[in-house]
Amino acid sequence: MKNITALLGFILLTFALNAQNKPDDFLSSAFHKERRALVREKMPANSVAVLFANPVRNRSNDVDYVYHQDPNFYYLTGYTEPHAVLLIFKEPQETPEGNTDEIIFVQPRNEMAEMWTGRRLGTAGVSEQLALNTVFNNTEFADYNIDFTKFDKVLFYDFFNDVRDTNNKADLYDLIAAFKQKVNYPSQADLELEPKANNLDMETLDQIMKDLRGIKTKEEIDLLRKAVDISCIAQREVMKAMRPGMSEREVQGIHEFIFKKYQAEYEGYPSIVGAGHNGCILHYIDNYKPEIESDEMILMDLGAEYHGYTADVTRTIPVDGKFSKEEKAIYDLVYKAQQAAIEACKPGMNIARDLDMAIARRIINEGLVELGIIDSVSQKHLYYPHGLGHHIGLDVHDKGNYEYLEPNMAITIEPGIYIPKGAPCAKKWWGIAVRIEDDILITEDGYELLSDKAPRKSDEIEALMKEPSPLDAFILPSLGEE
Repeated sequence: MKNITALLGFILLTFALNAQNKPDDFLSSAFHKERRALVREKMPANSVAVLFANPVRNRSNDVDYVYHQDPNFYYLTGYTEPHAVLLIFKEPQETPEGNTDEIIFVQPRNEMAEMWTGRRLGTAGVSEQLALNTVFNNTEFADYNIDFTKFDKVLFYDFFNDVRDTNNKADLYDLIAAFKQKVNYPSQADLELEPKANNLDMETLDQIMKDLRGIKTKEEIDLLRKAVDISCIAQREVMKAMRPGMSEREVQGIHEFIFKKYQAEYEGYPSIVGAGHNGCILHYIDNYKPEIESDEMILMDLGAEYHGYTADVTRTIPVDGKFSKEEKAIYDLVYKAQQAAIEACKPGMNIARDLDMAIARRIINEGLVELGIIDSVSQKHLYYPHGLGHHIGLDVHDKGNYEYLEPNMAITIEPGIYIPKGAPCAKKWWGIAVRIEDDILITEDGYELLSDKAPRKSDEIEALMKEPSPLDAFILPSLGEE
């Protein structure tokens, strides 16, 4: 027994020493504390906001997906572990522990669990490292005396009922069940009969988070710049390495290797690597074509997630390094529309109305008419079926308001043209798919192009693709060789 205890103690000491090697460019505890204060400031009088950590998702049998914290929860706490709940009070509350304006319940330290699945902060670690005022183990939430009926508003996100119940008696499933009991959460029948019969508010909190997360702080912009730079460098290296005969998955692997090389923890979303006709599938994530042909283009929509913040950069390149006449015509048209929309970015503009409909979509429709692909600019078609852009940040489609652009908003500008096989136009256009996507920071009087490290002009792409790649000499043996 002494040996086991000593071993566990050694493991926990090792965890503590390893924690000291954590990079120093994560968001600070002061950032998260300030965000909580701003939420509190925006909350209605006599209200409480309740936020839950993300659930653990099962991949297969006894294997779970790599855990990723709920972006709102991370934004307000910096806590990256599961099975937790945060309460923010508009006004300080009297508790047995004294007055407090926030309480967080987190998973407790557990020597055996930490030996298998990694270190936990525990209550002391959360208090010291994340600067939260009042911290309890999640095992205490069910019995903790909080009278939710005294609040005029209980702000929270409604539940999707997709959380597993595990053997852990204070897991997220149990935390949600305890909360529902405490607030007298209505059944579906109750909601249909009298949807506003209580103090539960499942709308206000989301608007508060949109208002805050849509405007980035300097700390956030610094992390976003790194994520975008990493993604652009990956695009550049793939342009140099691209050769006919490569597979879509190999191209994906080069991108993601470079992400990891720069210590990006994740991909911000499933990588999209579509060659030829696959590029016409907007969210194509199979990436399984084993051999890309020389007469195809490849559309690569990938973004590194660095310390929580994700880029979203798309480039479309010719596999053999040279755009055909038709490919160049479509590519240059998309570039023209994108560049015009980017140059119009400034505070007060509306993405859909001012940048997309009045600029990008108009230019694309006029160009498609000139190329003979559609008959008139008013003709309905699906060659450009998506919107022009969205917020980026802790989510690739980040929370934010879309009515008007404001300084320190980070958005994408991403027009595209997709002409699938069988489309009602000349066959020479079939299979051509182009999307160019860049990340833009709105400034006080205009914009800053964050993703300028990856070339966008067709001639610049062709020039870069002629350069040698360090991967040219990386040749693996065939499987099955002795």
